[in-house]
Amino acid sequence: MYLEFRHLRTIRAIHQAGSLARAADILHITQSALSHQIKGLEDQVGMELFHRRTKPMRLSPAGLKLLRLAEHILPEVSRLEEEFRSLRSGRSGRLHIAIECHACFDWLFPVLDKLRHAWPEVDLDIRQRLAFDALEALRREEVDFVISSDPIAMPGITFAPLFDYEPRFVAAAGHRLAQHDFIEAEDFEEELLLTYPVERSKTDVFSALLTPARIEPRAVRQVEMTEVILMLVAAGRGVAVMPDWVLRNVEDNPDYATRSLTEQGLSKRMYAATREEDAIVPYVAHMIRLCRSEPVKLQRA
Repeated sequence: MYLEFRHLRTIRAIHQAGSLARAADILHITQSALSHQIKGLEDQVGMELFHRRTKPMRLSPAGLKLLRLAEHILPEVSRLEEEFRSLRSGRSGRLHIAIECHACFDWLFPVLDKLRHAWPEVDLDIRQRLAFDALEALRREEVDFVISSDPIAMPGITFAPLFDYEPRFVAAAGHRLAQHDFIEAEDFEEELLLTYPVERSKTDVFSALLTPARIEPRAVRQVEMTEVILMLVAAGRGVAVMPDWVLRNVEDNPDYATRSLTEQGLSKRMYAATREEDAIVPYVAHMIRLCRSEPVKLQRA
């Protein structure tokens, strides 16, 4: 037996309308075309689907079986059609995010909260396990949006600049380096440096300062959470370099001393990486705009 969606819609319409004439109006076809369609379907089934001599028309046992099938399948088809319409219009979709910057969580959650309210049909998620291979995960379509400060040339991947920030030194207020006006690479030689658990090439203090100067700290300790790093710094258990938006919260705290790296200070830029074809999707474009505005609010707070 060969069934089409129109057959199921016909069965449902006649059941709801109770006559061929009213069902034809519902389906926007002629009564003659509807009768022809029913006859073809009954030929396939090998039995009548309606009791035609009753008013209103009633389904036969075979027709009731097809009605149950229609009531199960047609709502699923309608939902799928609506999903496709939403995808075409950009109202729904997926935005799975990978972050190469641990400290970005400070401003990312307010961004996602705003995006969630603006685009309730978009599936939002943060894929932390892919942070160490974020750009390759983007290329493989395992994620859709990567926050990174290290753009690299990749076919099919575009990097949208978000905002500039300053990596700054932080130590306990009584630390010997708190007496310096600024911090240079050589100052780290005797220090235990607290960093996030990422490779050195993606750590600002190494990529922008220590590696070019060929300076190695006395020791490096990797710590997952920003709050724990700051706690250890305040306790005199190490020093750290963190983005300016993080250290805005401690600059007036007497437990900490913050300084620029080098006399001129360092400047880095954050980027949003997406696949080229996704950059113009409405909710992705909105995400980029929010990622440009929210961190700057923290920097200026």
